Amino acid sequence: MIFTAFDTRMMARALQLARRGRYSTMPNPHVGCVLVREGHVIGEGYTRPAGGNHAEIEALAQAGDARGATAYVTLEPCSHHGKTGPCAEALVQAGVARVVAAMEDPNPEVSGRGLARLRAAGIDVACGLLQAEAEQVIPGFIARMRRGRGRVRAKLAMSLDGRTAMASGESQWITGPSARRDVQRLRAMSCAVVTGVGTVLADDCALTVREQELGMSPEAAARAVARQPLRVVLDSRGQTPAGARILGPGAPTLLCHGEGETPPAGAADCLALPFADGGLELAALFAELNRRQCNEILVESGPRLVGGMLRAGMLDELIVYMAPCLLGSEARPLLHLPLDTMAEKVELAFTDVRRVGADWRFTAVPRY
Repeated sequence: MIFTAFDTRMMARALQLARRGRYSTMPNPHVGCVLVREGHVIGEGYTRPAGGNHAEIEALAQAGDARGATAYVTLEPCSHHGKTGPCAEALVQAGVARVVAAMEDPNPEVSGRGLARLRAAGIDVACGLLQAEAEQVIPGFIARMRRGRGRVRAKLAMSLDGRTAMASGESQWITGPSARRDVQRLRAMSCAVVTGVGTVLADDCALTVREQELGMSPEAAARAVARQPLRVVLDSRGQTPAGARILGPGAPTLLCHGEGETPPAGAADCLALPFADGGLELAALFAELNRRQCNEILVESGPRLVGGMLRAGMLDELIVYMAPCLLGSEARPLLHLPLDTMAEKVELAFTDVRRVGADWRFTAVPRY
């Protein structure tokens, strides 16, 4: 299939629009759409928060009259009724002449149906333009659709000598304000933030997205804060204090405890999970998060939980912030990962390295 340079520019613009929704559209994927007629853009849109308009509907509303236009959309137009009507049908009714999609919907229950509806209506349909770039925009949604578990990323902060806290547990602050702002944005992009009770007891963390720390425009920050991620606490023995900040207002919290254990007072939403390998069964946790339609899952916890997820093969990405300081040999390690031989080492592939203020951020993918 041959695409022109103009097609590529329009799809690149649609991808740019799609990224505007990365803090607000979950559990829906963030999608962008550009409507063009006779070489001129007549309408643009991106997916609004769940229950609101999809990208195609926003673009059609801006265009007013889209007859004979070409629609560039980053994901196959939907063909099913959800909280909104099917976008494929809206494009048909609007009289567009051509639809260019970056990729098919990864949901096996609907994949290809939207494109088939457009073709059945006599619309010229093409798919696959900038597909790799489109997949990078919604990796969590793709993972959840294809394997039943969203993208799982762990955020860690360490000193130059690979330590995360002093032996006493003191850890604030290893990294600087720019890195902490970056973490706030990671949190804002997530559907769920997972931590362990050890982190709750040590830091009394709230794990909320805080508007003043995002460093965004007021409009973008307001959208991000309006959709707080689900806070998930793994507390096998029910040790979370009733007054813990993570149980307070500001964001929903799911407290996971062991089967047969009494959940702590003050936890409204609780889930009993089976015990496994000295902790809670991770597969059962992710099955629940899949049921709750969590596309992007961020793990913010101590070395034991992150190490356990890595050993279980359930981490898709490690995001490690390295500060220009030394904490010494008595300080705590980055991960609890007991290995005895070089043959057991965990191989990683770096996908991004960048400076964040005075710190460095390394993004790596485990090679399982």
